[in-house]
Amino acid sequence: QVQLVESGGGLVQPGGSLTLSCTASGNFFHINVMAWYREAPGKGRELVASINRADITNYADSVNGRFAISRDNNAANTVHLQMNNLKPEDGATYYCHAESLWPDEPDSWGQGAQVTVSS
Repeated sequence: QVQLVESGGGLVQPGGSLTLSCTASGNFFHINVMAWYREAPGKGRELVASINRADITNYADSVNGRFAISRDNNAANTVHLQMNNLKPEDGATYYCHAESLWPDEPDSWGQGAQVTVSS
């Protein structure tokens, strides 16, 4: 099993920047893809960005060009989500997610990090 711990949420003004981090522990070497999802009040959980073992990234259209997901240079079990030019509609609870290489191993979710974009 993989455990995920997120950090870096907070309040930021529109146009500002924020970085979220997610560190995996446990069987993190089983991870195939790490991703960030977000869930705003009254809306479903949506994929924001993902990065796989080959460091291939994928982004939702709504954040492409503004957000960047990356692996920590010094810790392969940590990923960052750099969020730039934040908009009020980016405000949500952001969840880190890890998909296992093994089909019979359950996915893992972090506890969530709150991001509020408001002036």
